[in-house]
Amino acid sequence: MNMDTYVHTNLESVLEELNRASILYKIDVDPLIQQLEELKQNDAAVNRHTLHYSLNKISMDEPNWTFLAAHLYLNELYAEASKNRGYKMNVKYGDFYSLIKKLTSIGIYSEDLLAFYSKEEIDQLDILIDPEKDYLFNYIGLFLLADRYLAKDYEKNIYELPQERFMIIAMTLMKNEDKAKRMSLVKEAYWALSNLYMTVATPTLANAGKSYGQLSSCFIDTVDDSLDSIYLNNWDIARLSKDGGGIGIYYGKVRALGSDIKQFKGNSSGVIPWIRLVNDTAVSVDQLGQRQGAIAIYLDVFHKDIMNGFLDIKTNNGDERRKAHDIFTGVAIPDLFMKKLEEVDGTGRSIGEWHTFCPHQVKQIMGWKDENGNPLGLEDFYDESDKKLFTEKYEEAVNHPLLPRKNYRAMDVMARIMVSQLEAGTPYMFYRDEVNRQNPNKHVKGNGRTSVYSSNLCTEIMQNMSATVIQNEYQDEDGNIIIVRKPGDFVVCNLSSIHLPNAVKAGVLERLIQIQMRMLDNTIDINQISVGQAKWTNQKYRAVGLGTFGWHHLLAIKGIHWESDEAVEYANDLYEDIAYFTIHASMELAKEKGAYKLFHGSEWHSGEYFKRKDYSSDRWKDLQEDIRNNGVRNGWMMAVAPNSSTAKIGGSTDGIDPLYAIEYAEEKKNFKFKVTAPDLDHNTYNYYRRVRHELNQLWSIKQNAARQRHIDQSISFNLYVRHDIKARDLLQLHLEAWKHGLKTTYYVRSTSQTEIADCEACHS
Repeated sequence: MNMDTYVHTNLESVLEELNRASILYKIDVDPLIQQLEELKQNDAAVNRHTLHYSLNKISMDEPNWTFLAAHLYLNELYAEASKNRGYKMNVKYGDFYSLIKKLTSIGIYSEDLLAFYSKEEIDQLDILIDPEKDYLFNYIGLFLLADRYLAKDYEKNIYELPQERFMIIAMTLMKNEDKAKRMSLVKEAYWALSNLYMTVATPTLANAGKSYGQLSSCFIDTVDDSLDSIYLNNWDIARLSKDGGGIGIYYGKVRALGSDIKQFKGNSSGVIPWIRLVNDTAVSVDQLGQRQGAIAIYLDVFHKDIMNGFLDIKTNNGDERRKAHDIFTGVAIPDLFMKKLEEVDGTGRSIGEWHTFCPHQVKQIMGWKDENGNPLGLEDFYDESDKKLFTEKYEEAVNHPLLPRKNYRAMDVMARIMVSQLEAGTPYMFYRDEVNRQNPNKHVKGNGRTSVYSSNLCTEIMQNMSATVIQNEYQDEDGNIIIVRKPGDFVVCNLSSIHLPNAVKAGVLERLIQIQMRMLDNTIDINQISVGQAKWTNQKYRAVGLGTFGWHHLLAIKGIHWESDEAVEYANDLYEDIAYFTIHASMELAKEKGAYKLFHGSEWHSGEYFKRKDYSSDRWKDLQEDIRNNGVRNGWMMAVAPNSSTAKIGGSTDGIDPLYAIEYAEEKKNFKFKVTAPDLDHNTYNYYRRVRHELNQLWSIKQNAARQRHIDQSISFNLYVRHDIKARDLLQLHLEAWKHGLKTTYYVRSTSQTEIADCEACHS
C-alpha cells in the first residue's frame, strides 16, 4: 500500500486514536488537534495530514510518535480490508473463514487450508485473533509487513490483516500435526508470532498458506569440475531463485584459467566466465518478481583463480569483461594461510609465502584417492586439532616438482582481499578448518576429509556438501531422453529468530523455543522445493537454523555497555541457555517423531559435541543421556541470520549488530521516513550512544566468539570500519576473528560504502 494512497476515515476515529496515544505514549497531541479542526470536512485530508504530522514528529526527543503513526496506518489498513472484503470498518477484522474462502477461490491461498481445517476449527481460531496485538507494531514495522507480506489480490488490493497473516502461518506450519493436538499447537504458534516474541524467515512470512513460493531461506550447492555440473547448477539455482531463495555456490572444484581440457594444454578459461553466467542468471530470474536473485560464490584462497580475477570481480577497475557486479563473493581460508600472514623477518616485514593451484591439476598429478578410488584435491582436506591433514597435503603439493602453481606473498593475497572488502564489502571470510572441526556431522565423510566447503549468501549456514553428478543418460522405448542424476548434499536451511528483548523480558524463552523448533521442523515436511536433491538433503539432515535479533536493543534495556566484559559474559550465558533449550526441544521432537536419518555416528550421538563445548553441568549431562536414548530431530539447529527486515517488523535492532544510528532516515524505492532506536529514552540513550562505526570492533569479535561457542552453525557477523582504516588495523581485525574461533565474517562495511543490501531471504 503506497503511503500517499489514503482511504477516507472519520475524523472521530482519528481523534480517538490521538487521545488514546497521548495517554499511552505521553505525547502532546493538542497542537495537531487544533490543526485538524480546519480539515474536518475532508476526511482524507484529515488522515493524510495526521499521518504526515506524526511521521515528521518522530525524533530522538519524541520517539513515541512512531506508535501513533502506526495506529493511524492501522486505520487505513482496516478501512481498505473492510472495503475489499465487504464488512464494516469498526469491527477491524472481518470473518476469517470468509477471507480464506475468498483468497482460495481466486488462487492466492493454497487449497490446503480448507482441506486440512474444518469451518468449525477456523471459526474457533477466528475467536483467538486479537486486534489489540496490532498495537505492538511501530510504524516502520507495520508498513513493511503490509507493503511486502500481507496477502493481496492480483490488483494489489489488501485483503489480509496482520493478525490473520500470523494465524495463517501458524495453521500452515501445523497442518500435518496429529488432529488431537493440532489446534492447541496452532494456538501456541499464534501466541509466539502475535506477541512478537519471534519472527519467521522472509520466505515463510511471505509464502506460508499461499499457492506459490516456498518456505526455506538458504541453499548451498557444490559445482563439480564438468560442463554438465556447471550448467545443471545454473538450472537448479534459477529455479530456486525464482521461488525466493538466497543461494551460495562453491566453485573450488572447477579447474583454473590455463588448465588443460581433455589433455589439450592451456584451454581452460577458468571460473570467471562461469561466474559471469551465474551473474546473468541472478539478474534475469527475479525472486517472485520483487527483487533480482541473490547469489554468493565461494572460492578457496589456494585456488589458482583467486588472483586471476576472482578478488577483483566486483571492483570498479579493470577489464569489465571479467566482472560480475551482481554476485557476492566469499573466500574459504585454511588456518595455514592465516599463520603465513604472521610470518615476518627481523624488520617486521611479512615473508609468508603462499601457493595457488588448479584443482584439476592437483587431482591429476598428486594421485590422492578416497576409499572408493575417487580422486581428491586440496579442498578435500582440513586441519583437525591434532592431525594437520590439510597442511600435510598442501606441503606435499608445494614440494611436488611437476605440479604447476603460482607463488605470492600471503600478505599480497590478503591485501587484495582487503582492498575488495573496503570497496565492495566482500569477499566474506569462511574459516574452513574451524567450520569442519566444529561440524557435528563430520562422520558422513570422516578421516579428516572436508564435509563443509563453503557457506551461504549470509555466512551463517554450515552443513555437509557434495556435488550432484550425472550417472547415466539413455533413451527409453518411447524415445524420451532420461538423465539419471546422483543427488549430492544440496544444502537447505529453514530459519526463524527469537526477538530477544521481548522474549527475555517476558521470561518465555523455554516455552517459545519449544514451539519455534516444532514450527521449523514442520517446515521441512510441508515445503515444496523445486530442486529434487535439495529436498532430499533437507529430509536427510532435517537442518534448521534458530537465530536471534535485537541484541543491541537487549543490552540497552538491560543497561549493559557494548564495549564491556559484561556484554561478553552475558552473550555467553544467554546463548548457552538458548542452545540448551534448542537442543532439548529437538530431542523432545525426536522422542515423538524420530531422529534424523544420519543421527547414529554423529557427535550428537557420541556425545563428542558436548565434550568439545565443555558442557559439564548436571542439566547438560542429563540432556546428553536423553539424546543418547532418543536422538535429536535435527542434524543442525542454530544459525544467526542478518534479520534486518524482520527485525524492523519486530520493532528491534538487526541480528547481533550494533545500532546503525540513534536517529536516521529509512529509505527504499517507495518510502522515506525517520526511525529511532527502539525503546529510546533517557535511560537507554547512553547504551545506544556509540553506534556501529564508532565502536571498537574487537569487543564485537569477543561477543561473537562467546555466542559462537554455543551455535552449531554460524552467525552473520559484520565488521564496521571507517573508510580511512589502515591496512594493518583491518588485518588485525581479521586475525582476531580467526584467533577467537569465529567460523565466518560477513560484510566489511566501510563508512565510504553506500548501505549494502542484505539478502532478504535470510532475514528471519
